[in-house]
Amino acid sequence: MSQQAHGQQANPFANPSYAQQPIQYARPRQDYDNDSESGDPYTSTTRLATSSPGYYDQSPSPYGEEIEDIFLDLTQKFGFQRDSMRNMFDFLMQLLDSRASRMSPNQALLTIHADYIGGQHANYRKWYFAAQLNLDDAVGQSQNPGLQRLKSVKGQVKTKGSKHLDSALNRWRNAMNNMSQYDRLRQVALYLLCWGEAGNVRFVPECLCFLFKCADDYYRSSECQNRVEPVQEGLYLELIIKPLYNFMRDQGYEVVDGKFVRKEKDHEEIIGYDDINQLFWYPEGLARIVLDNNTRLVDVPPAQRFMKLSRVKWDRVFFKTYFEKRSTAHLLVNFNRVWILHISMYWFYTAFNSPKVYAPANKNFPAPAMEWSATALGGAVATLIMIFATIAEFMYIPTTWNNASHLTTRLIFLLVILALTGGPTVYVAYVETRPVVTTSAVPLIVGIVQFFVSVVATVAFGLLPSGRMFGDRVAGKSRKYMASQTFTASYPELTRTARFASILLWLLVFGCKFTESYFFLTSSFSSPIAVMARTTVQGCNDKIFGNALCSNQVPFTLTIMYVMDLILFFLDTYLWYVIWNVVFSVARSFSLGLSIWTPWSEVYTRMPKRIYAKLLATGEMEVKYKPKVLVSQIWNAVIISMYREHLLSIEHVQRLLYHQVDGPDGRRTLRAPPFFTNQASGHKNTFFPAGGEAERRISFFASSLTTALPEPLPVDAMPTFTVLVPHYSEKILLSLREIIREEDQNTRVTLLEYLKQLHPVEWDNFVKDTKILAEESDVVDGTTTINEKGHGNSKADDLPFYCIGFKTSSPEYTLRTRIWASLRAQTLYRTVSGMMNYSKAIKLLYRVENPDIVSMFGGNTEKLERELERMSRRKFKFAISMQRFSKFNKEEQENAEFLLRAYPDLQIAYLDEEAGPKGSEPRLYSVLIDGHSEIDEVTGKRKPKFRIELPGNPILGDGKSDNQNHAIIFYRGEYLQLIDANQDNYLEECLKIRNILGEFEEYAISSQSPYAQWGHKEFKKSPVAIVGTREYIFSENIGVLGDIAAGKEQTFGTMTARALAWIGGKLHYGHPDFLNALFMTTRGGVSKAQKGLHLNEDIFAGMNAFGRGGRIKHSEYYQCGKGRDLGFGTILNFQTKIGTGMGEQMLSREYYYLGTQLPIDRFLTFYFGHPGFHINNILVIYSIQVFMITLLYIGTLNKQLEICQLDAQGNVLAGQPGCYNLIPVFAWIKRCIISIFLVFFIAFLPLFLQELVERGTGKAILRLARHFMSLSPIFEVFSTQIYSQAILSNLTFGGARYIATGRGFATTRISFSILYSRFAGPSIYMGMRNLLLLLYATLSIWIPHLLYFWFSVLSLCIAPFVFNPHQFSFADFIIDYREFLRWMSRGNSRTKASSWYGYCRLSRTMITGYKKKKLGHPSEKLSGDVPRASWRAVVFSEIIWPICMAIIFVVAYMFVKSFPNRNGEQNPSALVRIAIIAIGPVVWNAAVLLALFFVSLFLGPMLESWGRFASFMAAVAHFLALVGIVAFFEFFWFLELWDASHAVLGVISIVAIQRAIQKILIAVFLSREYKHDETNRAWWSGKWYGRGLGNSAMSQPAREFIVKIVEMSLWSSDFLLGHILLIILSVPIFIPFIDRLHSTMLFWLRPSKQIRAPLYSTKQKRQRRWIVIKYTLLYIIVVAALAALIILPAIFRDHITFHCTLCQNI
Repeated sequence: MSQQAHGQQANPFANPSYAQQPIQYARPRQDYDNDSESGDPYTSTTRLATSSPGYYDQSPSPYGEEIEDIFLDLTQKFGFQRDSMRNMFDFLMQLLDSRASRMSPNQALLTIHADYIGGQHANYRKWYFAAQLNLDDAVGQSQNPGLQRLKSVKGQVKTKGSKHLDSALNRWRNAMNNMSQYDRLRQVALYLLCWGEAGNVRFVPECLCFLFKCADDYYRSSECQNRVEPVQEGLYLELIIKPLYNFMRDQGYEVVDGKFVRKEKDHEEIIGYDDINQLFWYPEGLARIVLDNNTRLVDVPPAQRFMKLSRVKWDRVFFKTYFEKRSTAHLLVNFNRVWILHISMYWFYTAFNSPKVYAPANKNFPAPAMEWSATALGGAVATLIMIFATIAEFMYIPTTWNNASHLTTRLIFLLVILALTGGPTVYVAYVETRPVVTTSAVPLIVGIVQFFVSVVATVAFGLLPSGRMFGDRVAGKSRKYMASQTFTASYPELTRTARFASILLWLLVFGCKFTESYFFLTSSFSSPIAVMARTTVQGCNDKIFGNALCSNQVPFTLTIMYVMDLILFFLDTYLWYVIWNVVFSVARSFSLGLSIWTPWSEVYTRMPKRIYAKLLATGEMEVKYKPKVLVSQIWNAVIISMYREHLLSIEHVQRLLYHQVDGPDGRRTLRAPPFFTNQASGHKNTFFPAGGEAERRISFFASSLTTALPEPLPVDAMPTFTVLVPHYSEKILLSLREIIREEDQNTRVTLLEYLKQLHPVEWDNFVKDTKILAEESDVVDGTTTINEKGHGNSKADDLPFYCIGFKTSSPEYTLRTRIWASLRAQTLYRTVSGMMNYSKAIKLLYRVENPDIVSMFGGNTEKLERELERMSRRKFKFAISMQRFSKFNKEEQENAEFLLRAYPDLQIAYLDEEAGPKGSEPRLYSVLIDGHSEIDEVTGKRKPKFRIELPGNPILGDGKSDNQNHAIIFYRGEYLQLIDANQDNYLEECLKIRNILGEFEEYAISSQSPYAQWGHKEFKKSPVAIVGTREYIFSENIGVLGDIAAGKEQTFGTMTARALAWIGGKLHYGHPDFLNALFMTTRGGVSKAQKGLHLNEDIFAGMNAFGRGGRIKHSEYYQCGKGRDLGFGTILNFQTKIGTGMGEQMLSREYYYLGTQLPIDRFLTFYFGHPGFHINNILVIYSIQVFMITLLYIGTLNKQLEICQLDAQGNVLAGQPGCYNLIPVFAWIKRCIISIFLVFFIAFLPLFLQELVERGTGKAILRLARHFMSLSPIFEVFSTQIYSQAILSNLTFGGARYIATGRGFATTRISFSILYSRFAGPSIYMGMRNLLLLLYATLSIWIPHLLYFWFSVLSLCIAPFVFNPHQFSFADFIIDYREFLRWMSRGNSRTKASSWYGYCRLSRTMITGYKKKKLGHPSEKLSGDVPRASWRAVVFSEIIWPICMAIIFVVAYMFVKSFPNRNGEQNPSALVRIAIIAIGPVVWNAAVLLALFFVSLFLGPMLESWGRFASFMAAVAHFLALVGIVAFFEFFWFLELWDASHAVLGVISIVAIQRAIQKILIAVFLSREYKHDETNRAWWSGKWYGRGLGNSAMSQPAREFIVKIVEMSLWSSDFLLGHILLIILSVPIFIPFIDRLHSTMLFWLRPSKQIRAPLYSTKQKRQRRWIVIKYTLLYIIVVAALAALIILPAIFRDHITFHCTLCQNI
């Protein structure tokens, strides 16, 4: 490109009729030094926009004025706000400037217009045709007004040829082509002005398109042109946007006492952004828009519609277009192909392998016809899945005009296929079971035909997307489907190789899976089936049921085994997916050239050449400068920046820099650093600290340059981009107190100490630096005296430096320490200083690539600096959206001010509230300030650059996306990088910015007009919407949990992303990704924002872009830092958030569209890359549970039946009458355990290979070994459970309901009771139930393989405690026990924040929900705002499911008891016994409570002065409940005659029954909960009056009675569980030095390096010692008592005999 084209020509916008004038070229500018701002034709006004409102008249260049006039004109015609107009004018000028710097100004305007309004990929054009407005505009008023608008047009309309779609497209193109530049500019300006003030309406892009079209039609009408006087300011906001905004807000909020309160509605009742938006997709939807006088808006001529918009009654217009009902059926609808592929294949395999199951009663094997036919039922299974999915789909889609018809067609068609695939089996079975032997071949032929029909049906249903059957929503030609194609199914095409790779990957995965599953799972399962299929148990009898149940125990077991096998069949697929994905990813990384196996020395020695070739835009530079000179400037800058960040010490820097030395001939030459020259000898560690941050950064930089990078453009031609950071209340800068004071008594360490442990080298460098500084300033002050100079530099003198980094507490020194710490914690300051490296990088590149500029300014560094500043400010903007800025406290304000002073170019967008006139709502403004804004003397605040009124409070959703949306109008340029407030960036990465922006493939746009002809190759390929980059978790070195989390992220963010992006399956995960801002903002913004539903807002942006035709790429050569809080609790909160978010995504319409419309290979890529991971987690946990039940049932068989002995050949030995051959079953168990183990183990494979490829074999093995030594598998099992629990509870109850554990750092010790209350529900209860099952299995069938299960199940219970720092220090353990006892018993006479009662209530409200608010009660803050779960979900999960589980266990128990006991007598009825023992404690509790209720009712008011009366009553009740449950257990232990395995099985059944009873009581009998705990205290104290209960004071006691019955059982079980856990945890305490070892394991610090023990005062020590002694005794007594109850009877079993007749009958 010549210099001419780089925007150096005059601006043609000056005159709308320019088409006749020749374009004059402006002279190239020579006047560099006269400080004039006339750079590019567009930079003129950008600077002035900041100065003062009166900047219009001082514009030095005439070009901007024409554009400005357009803006002023539009503002006056439509009533836009002045500030919004200035903002959008500035926006457009910068956009034009950005484009014109790499093409001609004409072309810049043309392409912008094409992107916004009329081009092939413009959302507006797509919408215009999807909503069939071309018909609306073509029909006109004269013929039949509005008639054509009613129906979506099917096929062709025969009136005029002009209505063909193609001719319409051509007419559109011609119209666009013939438009004048003036009109194009006006349209873009109008669109921007509509967009800039739309507030939350920006989330509904097609609605915005409609508003724009109305406005545009109105502007062109004579009515608008003839208006002279301007409309008042703010009219557009008031009349058009506010009504829409109010509708959105009122969907979710209502006004209570002048405050907005969230309505208790779930997503299916809320008309959300997407529903509003979809109304505008279809002509039928537009026809629903009615005015207040009941005329339809479509019947009004287009030109008059805009003026009528304010009269639309929006609440009568919108409706739900997709119901996000909470239900697991979403999984069925969205992923039906996954289920079909697995379940049908499983059926084919298993049916073929279990002929005995369906053989006729008198034969051993079925006839061939029957085998064919039974196997063929797999097709019927597939059809049934389709039928259920279709029925479920009817639930989610409103049966309106555009979709119900094809569902009905599909249903009828499926029923026909079901008859074809299932019907013949009935016939064959009938023929085969007739006593008369048939010889005809008809059944066989029928069976074979049926089999092949089935196979065809299965393949068809498994491969075709259901959205494409019967009415193709993806590629159908009918215009009826046009809108859903345009907005949900325009998936970007893959290149040929990528598509081939995608298909190959899935062929390999499923090929491997189906072969391996057949041999490993199914054929090995055939021998147990053959043994078990026909077995009936002999000689058993039950008092009530006879032998109906017990004789079928073997078939029951077989059924459970079938389920188990099916689950393993699913897990296998994921295993193969991981393996092949890793293989593809590694292959891909080799092909990209990113690998360790290229010799390191080569990577480093070639680095200078690569920097020159890849990072510098050297195409146009003259050759008079040696590459070495240019590279040396870049390299030295990078090294010095690392030195400034204290990563390198002076010595290291010397070895890494380019130095100027005197050459032999007297000329000065550059000497390359030894780092580049002597790589061969391999002394890596002499150049930077071993294993430090510097080494990691330099090696990543070096290896990333080996890949292929897009060519950079010169700096002045590069596009402008913006970094946008949403900030809510994250730390900006750490205060001194936070750094050097301990958080609380549990942390044991100050933040500074902790950071010094983590970064010792950097602290050393920092201290040296500070000392030099201090000495210099001392010399300046002249305070040092001679004698101090001599021996002053002793060690003691430097102590303060090494401890806290400063000696004098003057602010400049303390600030240095604060900054040092802030740059190593997760603070906003770290993010800002990291991202500001972009500006440094741009200046550096500009200076290096344009040496003539440097020489021109000569020695005038100030002017040179100003020129560089100008360039960096023109190309890079940084905005932080601080929504709370105006509400900051003093400290936060000071910190924000510090940021602005340090980085004046930083822009802060915030919300400003202004109280409205009395009684009305406050008015909110989006305000922008930056470091250049002057400070207002009166208020002390900075004067805003722009202040734009919003329609109302913008924060309607979960916050982050609304925050981004309010600030999005302040971004500038073409691209946007979204950054979270805990990220970081580095100078050497920022140098690659031009390459990464080149990934958008918009650098070399052809000079042809986008409107000259459709389908020009430049304008045809799908635009790139998102470019993803790598994240490096900078907190990975803080111990095992940090490392696991970092490793997870590393494999997910790089390995998986690399393969997924290649085969077109990567979505957007938020953080360091670059977005094509224009593409995203015209399609609904950078994230979605409906409250609750869009919890992981960024993924939705990715799905949105993907469905609307944007490509998503992933680049390997660029990385940002990212922080994670890596304590146990915070990791799990994060995982819970991801799990809950995934649950919400399952409900969303995006999943529905992707799941039912993508072609099979891309569908599988999407499925296994996103929801599949979570569904796999659910299945892993299910597999453990189902396997436990299988073991239980096989255990009962093994215990009660005679098992045959086999000889070596596997034949039954003689002389064993009545034995059962179950040996194959045990073999099957072993195989099962092995496959579960493999599925689990494969989770470590990706990380291992990733390390292998990136860091070499040694490092990889070391990292894996460290993980295993630190027990990371325990954490893996646990986090799997947390994930699956989060999703399932979200799909059932909704509400992202987790109790945050706060953001301490990873060294905080959390007390036992808090951990227990946080993890009991999600994991400990389930773990404990499975432990009981496992105990039974171990007692009845012992095989060594069970050890693995003991390990997994135990980890579900104890993981939270194992990863709790200092869990095993004795004193703390006992103090924890004291805290646990107090936690169990408090909260009954006064409200306590943390008590067992509060925890119990919180977990209950999930089902009962809350009563409406009673404002201002202190204890209400403890309860979150949650909608009540739907009764359908509750009935299934809380009533039916527990009852089924109880039945399963009781049946097993009854089987065991149906054999004669050791005296040969028939046992009494087992059912009665179980019932008495299970229901007994409940009845006992009820009796006790009733008695105590009357006692407290009479005594309570009399003993009012005794404050602890309530607590005393509660303690009595709880104690009695505990006694009751223990007594009943003891009684049962005795009834079982001290037989351990029977007792365990009985306890399992009792637990299941009690659980079912409690759940039913809670779900059926409880009304909604109060938000306060008054009723609880009323119950214990007997005072029911004066509690503000009103008339419900009569009904509440009854409700509270049921609650208390349940609570007593729960309390006693929690008490026992807590003690069991404590007993398990007290085993390690006896290991010497366990605390040291444990800390080493957690933090990976050598014992010498570890954090010191806390210092206590003498008083505290005495107090603690006393507590420890007292409670150790108590603990020993309680544990001994519990143990005695179980062990003593077992020891003295022969001496204890009771004679009681009653006992013998139960």
